[in-house]
Amino acid sequence: MAKPNYSFEKRQREIAKKKQQEEKDARKREEREAARAASDNAAKKPASDQ
Repeated sequence: MAKPNYSFEKRQREIAKKKQQEEKDARKREEREAARAASDNAAKKPASDQ
């Protein structure tokens, strides 16, 4: 019977966790950029109406 390779399994879990965290950070970054763009557009709009 083959012996389980716990180091490999641990590394795979770490890689999956890191990938998941990077995806979460990317979503948050996109939301912040969208909110910033919306606030910039809102700030510029009243100035052009004058």
